Amino acid sequence: MIVENDPRRQAPHGERSYGGPLSFDVRSRGGALRRFLGGSPAAVFMRLLFLSVLVGATMAMFGLTPERLFWHAYDTVRALIDLGFSTFHDFGRWIIAGALVVVPLWLISRLFAVSR
Repeated sequence: MIVENDPRRQAPHGERSYGGPLSFDVRSRGGALRRFLGGSPAAVFMRLLFLSVLVGATMAMFGLTPERLFWHAYDTVRALIDLGFSTFHDFGRWIIAGALVVVPLWLISRLFAVSR
């Protein structure tokens, strides 16, 4: 189904088509900005201001500050990284312990296979 704004659509006879997704339409000044913001800049600013006041008041009720949130996120990421490294450390120990048993047995089996 070809819609009206489809760049593959043929232009009617006598009308020039500048089509394509990157073409600029002079009639819609600020159209790209409105699409990006999700409305007029003033309306978006007012919505963001209202939401910021609500979130700030809620955070103040719970005694949260941006600094506390940052350090909590930092500590969480740090704990996950430490957990990951300790897991790899344990995994490396398992590999070494297993290799101490498996490699000599493999070497002995190869030596007996060559002597046949």
